[in-house]
Amino acid sequence: MAPANPDAPLWAHVQLLGVIAQTGSFTRTAQRLQLSKAAVSQKLAELERAVGVPLVQRTTRSVRLTDAGQHLVDDTAESFARIEHSLARVRELADEPRGLVRVSAPVALGRQHVAPCLEAFLRAWPGIRVELELDDRLVNLAREGFDLAVRHASAAPDNHVAWRLCGSRTLLVAGSAYLRKRGRPLHPSELEAHDSLLYLRPGPALWMFERPGTHRGAEPERVSVKVQGPLRVNNSEVLRDAVLAGLGLGQLPDFSAAAALRAGRLHELLPEWRPVGYFGDAIYALRPWAPQVPRAVRALVDHLREALAAGFATAPG
Repeated sequence: MAPANPDAPLWAHVQLLGVIAQTGSFTRTAQRLQLSKAAVSQKLAELERAVGVPLVQRTTRSVRLTDAGQHLVDDTAESFARIEHSLARVRELADEPRGLVRVSAPVALGRQHVAPCLEAFLRAWPGIRVELELDDRLVNLAREGFDLAVRHASAAPDNHVAWRLCGSRTLLVAGSAYLRKRGRPLHPSELEAHDSLLYLRPGPALWMFERPGTHRGAEPERVSVKVQGPLRVNNSEVLRDAVLAGLGLGQLPDFSAAAALRAGRLHELLPEWRPVGYFGDAIYALRPWAPQVPRAVRALVDHLREALAAGFATAPG
């Protein structure tokens, strides 16, 4: 079916092709542009008929641009970037920030600390809409159309705009039932004899700890321990619940352990030793590099930083 007006400009169709190039997916393109997959396919077909050559190669697993499609995207990308920048500058003239902010966050951190912040934020800024996607994979912000990511990391990537929201600690913890049954370890080397619940990741199950040297100027003391246990899982909430159930002891980020520690349901072990290299040391807000940060994004970052400023207070077990 041809467009109602064959002479109508196809700029929106060309922009859609650029999004397909970024996402490599009709589904993600439809989500980003808030269209149906059928509408994406129809607009692409209209553009291909208008230019007279195929612009996209489709397979059962992927979508990629033809040489002609890539040339069209490359030739128009700078113009669309200038238009987007101009629109952003005009929006800045509004009395209040407005628009959609698409946010990515890890599941546990997002559920426990990011999502609860949003009610107050949306009430304070009625012109802003937020889409929050919770996923433990590291999304490609530019390719998948996210304005902001909240990430738990030890350092912010150099190729992003980054704001440090708060610090974070990794804690070695156990539940009361497990400690009654197996006792409390007094040194990291004793962990080899315990059931350890592990965060699922590649490589050997190796936990590393360090503590300050015994005299001024001394190097920190470091210990590496091979651990094993009945469960590996890639979500810190599930890991915490398994520790609470008494299946073993585990390392948790403070944002997942804090409430249970304050309630006395979890107990911190070896507090004089600092777990190293297991989870991140801070919570960051990241966005793809751009010469200007939209006011709506800045407003959300400021709100998250204020809400998380106190960190994740814990009580020793």
